[in-house]
Amino acid sequence: MSPGWYLRRLSAMGPQEVAGRVADAVRRRRWRHAVPPAGPLVTGARFTAVLPAGAVAAVPDEAAKRLVAEADRLMDGRAEFFGVVREDLAAPDWWLDPRTGRRATAGYAFDVPYRDEETVGDIKQIWEPSRHQYLTVLAAAYAVTGNERYAERVAEHLRSWWRVNPPLEGVHWVSGIELGIRLLSWVWVRRLLDGWGGAAALFEDDPEALHQIWHHQRWLAAFPSRGSSANNHVIAEAAGQFAAACAFDWFPESEHWRAEALSALDRHLRANTFRSGLNRELATEYHGLVLELGLAALAEADAAAVPVPATVRLVLLRMTDALAAVVDDRLRPPRQGDADDGHGLVVDGAGTDRWASLLATGGAVFGRLPWWPAVTGTDVRTPLLAALLRPYGTEVRRPAVRPVHFPDAGMTVLRAGQDIWCRCDGGPHGFLSIAAHGHADALSVEVRHDGVDVLADPGTFCYHGQPAWRRYFRSTLGHNTLELDGADQSVSGGPFLWTRHARSRVLVADTSDPAVGRWRAEHDGYRPTVHRRRVELRYAERELRILDEVSGPGGAVRLAFHLGPAVTAELTGNRAVLTWTGDGGRRSAVLDLPGQLSWRAHRGESDPPLGWYSPGFGRKEPATTLVGTGVADGAQAFTTLLGFNGEG
Repeated sequence: MSPGWYLRRLSAMGPQEVAGRVADAVRRRRWRHAVPPAGPLVTGARFTAVLPAGAVAAVPDEAAKRLVAEADRLMDGRAEFFGVVREDLAAPDWWLDPRTGRRATAGYAFDVPYRDEETVGDIKQIWEPSRHQYLTVLAAAYAVTGNERYAERVAEHLRSWWRVNPPLEGVHWVSGIELGIRLLSWVWVRRLLDGWGGAAALFEDDPEALHQIWHHQRWLAAFPSRGSSANNHVIAEAAGQFAAACAFDWFPESEHWRAEALSALDRHLRANTFRSGLNRELATEYHGLVLELGLAALAEADAAAVPVPATVRLVLLRMTDALAAVVDDRLRPPRQGDADDGHGLVVDGAGTDRWASLLATGGAVFGRLPWWPAVTGTDVRTPLLAALLRPYGTEVRRPAVRPVHFPDAGMTVLRAGQDIWCRCDGGPHGFLSIAAHGHADALSVEVRHDGVDVLADPGTFCYHGQPAWRRYFRSTLGHNTLELDGADQSVSGGPFLWTRHARSRVLVADTSDPAVGRWRAEHDGYRPTVHRRRVELRYAERELRILDEVSGPGGAVRLAFHLGPAVTAELTGNRAVLTWTGDGGRRSAVLDLPGQLSWRAHRGESDPPLGWYSPGFGRKEPATTLVGTGVADGAQAFTTLLGFNGEG
């Protein structure tokens, strides 16, 4: 990073955070130059945090089949991580750098950031597979089949990883979120392998395993995420630390670590979550990640009979109800903010719907409300977690009807029948001073028809190593909103740093009229110019009207509408005819665009990037983006009309 970045990052910190980071740096340097301690001598350790009888038998057959199919692919050495297919997972040393054949330490010291992405690729390709969530899948396959070859492969890989990655050395001892999720995976690996004769020898009777578990917890206790970085990372750190201190309670420090981690988990769950239940990062996938981590940590508390503050269960309940409120008719949540495909606990095979799984778990633990959407899929994780978690939900007041507007998060979801879904964004730019996972998307809209993206949020695609693409996917032009004078609404200071945030406020969010839903909001990101947007969804007409108003000095305008990858567009003048296939039938809509602007269709352009959709981290595909250019003279209004037709 450049000196300028460090200065910008420092400016986003308060005095207490600066002091804490200085102390951390001194401690890291001292630890780096010292021989890692051996840790306490542990004898007679026993694992007691087992699944209750009947938990595995409760796994639905369909979910078990998907799990075993995924495990067999892993046994054959094939898996995909963030768009990159690996075919070498059968070898126990598969995590060695695929380009150099060495341990992935290039560009790293214990406290030095990653600097060699051109050599070893995106760091997430190395970090996240070593969260060992593929091993929880193999361990779950053993649990449901009893086939020891899955357990033996897990043991082979764990022992190799422990040998190649000693404490405090290399890339896997840099980021706390990785250590926290890895600990949670190890807890579940041990739990799922409990019926295997080699389980104790792999964990509690193995000095190397004890050494790794102790050092992971020691590291997390010493270097928690702080201040402006206390987002989903600190939740993962606390959840992993707490889970390990409950399930692997074999060390003199275990009780202290457990108490400190539970206190941090309670404090940061509340800090990271709006009272409405939506995550404050305003990045939907991180809502899912935090909810998964919180439920997994709570399961460890209940399994170990550790009392937890009432606020822990309350926050997780609110998060679950909020998720049920915002998903579309196919259980897809908004595509808001950053998304990196990160999960808290993975025990399911490919094809399992993450959001349906979370709602199924929430229904089992908290109880379904009458307005919740139906969940028809099956998964492995729900019966396993539900066997450990104590039911909760009758003790608190919950929404009697499905919420439409979340004032604290600035999110409004308008619906016409079961098929038209429209999210309007008038909330904060992001969480904390750096808003690390926020996008410059104030007043953007996202529209779906029967779960198909029509006006789409393009997604994230990448974090590191491709700065032009990172800038595009979180830019104002990269969203369904209005850009002024070629600048983003908020000012970026780096790939996870915003130095000035656009301030938005919702002026109207009204669904009381049986004929039309209304939303109106404004932001000051281009101050002294103000951008206001009005959205009206007329139910019977199946028509969405968007009115953009620019007041103040004005300037050059670009108004963008990003279509989903399944949608084709025929643009003539300022009218676009949209077509796509949904539920086996042909669907269509007409998009009448503001006539004051000159309209062009862009698709799959790279210099500069424009016309792309990212279905998942590390993946992108061409999609049509309609961009209108012109001038706002200080009192300008632009009207867009999207009308849905029936089957074609």
